[in-house]
Amino acid sequence: MASSLASNFQTSNFRSVFLGDGRGFRASRAHVVNVGFSSKTVECKESRIGKQPIAVPSNVTITLAGQDLKVKGPLGELSLTYPREVEVKKEDSGSLRVRKTVETRRANQMHGLFRTLTDNMIVGVSKGFEKRLQLIGVGYRAMVEGKELVLNLGFSHPVRMEIPNDLKVKVEENTRIIVSGYDKSNIGQFAATVRKWRPPEPYKGKGVKYADEVVRRKEGKAGKKK
Repeated sequence: MASSLASNFQTSNFRSVFLGDGRGFRASRAHVVNVGFSSKTVECKESRIGKQPIAVPSNVTITLAGQDLKVKGPLGELSLTYPREVEVKKEDSGSLRVRKTVETRRANQMHGLFRTLTDNMIVGVSKGFEKRLQLIGVGYRAMVEGKELVLNLGFSHPVRMEIPNDLKVKVEENTRIIVSGYDKSNIGQFAATVRKWRPPEPYKGKGVKYADEVVRRKEGKAGKKK
């Protein structure tokens, strides 16, 4: 038994900076195992939105300079700078196409995003966008005074909001607000700021909501049974 245990060890003249002289140090035999690592290329599928061409109307002028794009139409002018992962090219048919310059996951995400942003720019300067809001509540009113939107939302004083130069705001029947313009992002931001003053509450639905917004209602607390 002792001889078999001794055979599993061998003397090593091992010198260590921690142990000093390693003469007579007994170490067990080690088996070296080779571990292999396989590299696998991740294939990114092309975005279904990004690969679609963008039609350019005849009343829109396109200016391309490297990674910068400018579009000008009857309603206004917009510009966009593309990241290095994507590029935009004008085809012989006159339409635009956004393509990836590298095959990475981030490039695949940028592909669909900047194709959508480019299409929004062209639609915005040629046709425009609009966002509708509705005021619900007793005494809730809205009106436009010069370049300001005035809201009566149950506070002790009316709320006054300055209307940006690139937006148009119209009020119908004192309770319906229409925000329009050529920059979709600015329209959405302004409409969200109006709604933020009095978001619709879930019990009676009072507040400012988008015209197509569905407010999930909650039941109030039931009275005690006698």
